[in-house]
Amino acid sequence: MLKFILRRLGISFLVLWAASLLIFVLTINAGDPLADLRESNAENRESLMALRTEQMGLDLPWYERYWEWLSGVGGCFTGSCDLGTTVNGANVLDLTAQAAGSTLRLVTLATLLAIVVGIAAGIVSAIRQYTGFDYGVTFLAFLFFSLPVFWAAVLLKEYGAIRFNDWIASGDMEPPMILGFALVAAAIIPAVLGGPWRRRLYTGAATFTFVAVLLYVLNVLDWYRNPFFGLAMVLLTSLGAAVLVTALVAGLGNRRVLYAALTTAVVGTLSYLVFAGVLLEPTWLQLIGLFVLAIVVSIAIGAAWGGYARKQAMFISAVTGVITSGVIVFDILVAHWAGFLELKSRPISTIGSQTPNFSGDFWESVLDSGMQLILPTIVLTLVSVASYSRYTRSSMLEVMNQDYVRTARSKGLSERAVITKHAFRNALIPITTIVAFDFAGLIGGAVITERVFGWKGMGAMFQECLDRVDPDPVMAFFLVTGTAAVLMNMLADIAYAYLDPRIRR
Repeated sequence: MLKFILRRLGISFLVLWAASLLIFVLTINAGDPLADLRESNAENRESLMALRTEQMGLDLPWYERYWEWLSGVGGCFTGSCDLGTTVNGANVLDLTAQAAGSTLRLVTLATLLAIVVGIAAGIVSAIRQYTGFDYGVTFLAFLFFSLPVFWAAVLLKEYGAIRFNDWIASGDMEPPMILGFALVAAAIIPAVLGGPWRRRLYTGAATFTFVAVLLYVLNVLDWYRNPFFGLAMVLLTSLGAAVLVTALVAGLGNRRVLYAALTTAVVGTLSYLVFAGVLLEPTWLQLIGLFVLAIVVSIAIGAAWGGYARKQAMFISAVTGVITSGVIVFDILVAHWAGFLELKSRPISTIGSQTPNFSGDFWESVLDSGMQLILPTIVLTLVSVASYSRYTRSSMLEVMNQDYVRTARSKGLSERAVITKHAFRNALIPITTIVAFDFAGLIGGAVITERVFGWKGMGAMFQECLDRVDPDPVMAFFLVTGTAAVLMNMLADIAYAYLDPRIRR
């Protein structure tokens, strides 16, 4: 396996080198970097042109300029990284670090959401093949896949930002809106659960009633502007997540695993009280440290309870710990929502990655950054969800028709065990390829999304510098996206070996 990875790394470096050479030559021949100065009426125009010519090395042959850039990149391996300067004299390394951080924050969240939603929809669609849910997911997948990104972004600006901000100003949900949400939920839930038509009708009626009553009560309580969650809801949600994860992965009959997950939920909720002082105004380093501690404690609880199913208990406890940590963060953000609205009455902005001169505390700043992330993240997620759901559905259908799956069913295994232990793991093998290429593709494809939403990331840097025929930032964009593609492909190879042990040999 190590020899295979080293060989792939060598090939990847050769591909990166050849691609960088091609992109550098194309960029420097894409226009005139002195065009703005040639049209200038400044008295010192000639001296400015001479200064830029010297700064960018325009009087040197292209191969010397390329070698200078390649030497600076090579210095990254020795601690003296030099990616050059922009036309305006700015350091490209600092510019790239800032832009890459902004784009990776956007793309990573979009990829994670697309994986979870797309794979879940694909699995359920395969299980409910040729049902109304399957046809609905298929229609939405083709719709999202064919949507022009700029058009979807404009629609989200109108309905996800402008009209949402108008609604949140009053916080009052009108009866037609309540009934609409209840009807949508009443259509989706029975389709996912399946079963005879009578049971679906009962499930739909119960779902409609529950959602309508819940939204009405929240409306009366003015929950949308002054929300509350509380420790009791944190505990109930974490316990529910523990039961759900155990039911999906191990089955509720495995008591040791169930007790490990429930213990993790209880300990995680109690730790909320213990670290309440730290969580009041934390730093990012403290939050990361607490999250790592939560994972370690969760794994220890799984190991203590696990017995013969120790590995499974440790995995499920770790997942429960992650979910409990997320629920705790959600409760804190809910508690700060009213204060955030006082600082920013229209919470979702349509331009930029953060609000200028925002004066809120740590959690209010997190809310501000999160609100700015929503719209571009949704756009990128919708594009990826379509492909994930279709690939997952086709892969699951292919695997579920294999002999070993039929053998597992004939042994009397439950449908949950057949799907999670036999079908799902093998169906993931081709999907890992899609994840690897999609992540790198999203970084490059975020150019349009960032332009529409005024997001100052890698896409904006690439577009602006390409227009100015500024090769160093363009090459920095290629370096980040190319390296991401190589790393994601290496992770895909490692995932192959984990999912299918035959590949290790």
